[in-house]
Amino acid sequence: MTLVSRSAIRLSRRGGQQLRNARANAAFFTTAANQASNVLPKFAASSSRVQVPKTSVNSTRTYATPSNLQTGAIKTVIGAVVDVHFDSDNLPPILNALDVQFAEGQEKPEGGRLVLEVAQHLGENTVRCIAMDGTGGLVRGQKVVDTGAPIKIPVGPATLGRIMNVIGQPIDQRGPIKGVKEAPIHADAPEFVDQSTQAEVLETGIKVVDLLAPYARGGKIGLFGGAGVGKTVLIQELINNIAKAHGGYSVFTGVGERTREGNDLYHEMRETGVINLEGDSKVALVFGQMNEPPGARARVALTGLTIAEYFRDEEGQDVLLFIDNIFRFTQAGSEVSALLGRIPSAVGYQPTLSTDMGGMQERITTTKKGSITSVQAVYVPADDLTDPAPATTFAHLDATTVLSRSIAELGIYPP
Repeated sequence: MTLVSRSAIRLSRRGGQQLRNARANAAFFTTAANQASNVLPKFAASSSRVQVPKTSVNSTRTYATPSNLQTGAIKTVIGAVVDVHFDSDNLPPILNALDVQFAEGQEKPEGGRLVLEVAQHLGENTVRCIAMDGTGGLVRGQKVVDTGAPIKIPVGPATLGRIMNVIGQPIDQRGPIKGVKEAPIHADAPEFVDQSTQAEVLETGIKVVDLLAPYARGGKIGLFGGAGVGKTVLIQELINNIAKAHGGYSVFTGVGERTREGNDLYHEMRETGVINLEGDSKVALVFGQMNEPPGARARVALTGLTIAEYFRDEEGQDVLLFIDNIFRFTQAGSEVSALLGRIPSAVGYQPTLSTDMGGMQERITTTKKGSITSVQAVYVPADDLTDPAPATTFAHLDATTVLSRSIAELGIYPP
């Protein structure tokens, strides 16, 4: 009995101590609450608590619009990559175009305009962009204005007979392109139900092609070959034979190739009447040659495609789209990917190779309104057709012609 009574006494003492501690804590918090209530403004009972706005799952973020343009400042310049800092968190979305503002006397690009395309959001109100022209002369703190939309280029009949760069500026020294509509270079592919499946043979006028490997009108045609086997010569012959006899419009896009070839093609078209300086031209030229930064070479194919899409969708034309060289499109994408710090994929190509290629190739199709027949030259590195770049292109083409180096060495063209 003595042991039981002692343990009971200990428990009662501990309970009393805990009760006193609880009363002391309650008194402390009550005093603190009373002091806070005297300092803070007294709200109504219905608004005594901070109300957190509820956002639905489907709510969309409000981005910059043309009526509410955001202005930022250049933070870092590393080659073709430019980081831009904005004061507000209303950042331009991915693929938006930003215009760099130049001060008086500051060095400007040849066309007087430098466009940056948003590629990444880095956090802390900073976006990473890819320049569409050289970044020489840029300085930290230089102002940049969000255009509120992707890169827009002129489209329509006024572009026929003119030479443009990746952002739609004329580079033929014939003045501005007047009376045109504008369209963004980034667009979705036509819906499946809008596409046409009618097949028709495209006569090229080259006997060996028409006999052994005929092409389909409204399809995608690939000319594969290594260096010096005649891809550009063959594509120029196709332009000469098809574009002349073709009643519709043609678009030639030079992607990362020699400037000399583009110059020769332009003067040849003027001599043959495909381009008429007085009007009634049948072809539009878009160039982003190998001296251009990787951002321009990665987007110039989309610029030419956008012009062709307008003629197909808005005017119901059967358009011919020539791209020389589609490998340079992949190569430029690899350079951009490395500049952005992405982990490279097989053979050093970008991890998004299939996505980039598919996003462009799926837009080249025939719809119920009109058609785009695309002829694409594809450079094959080291004559290796298993290289990821030509191998990825193969899957999107309706017809392929592989030019043989051994036949070309015998002097037989096309090989």
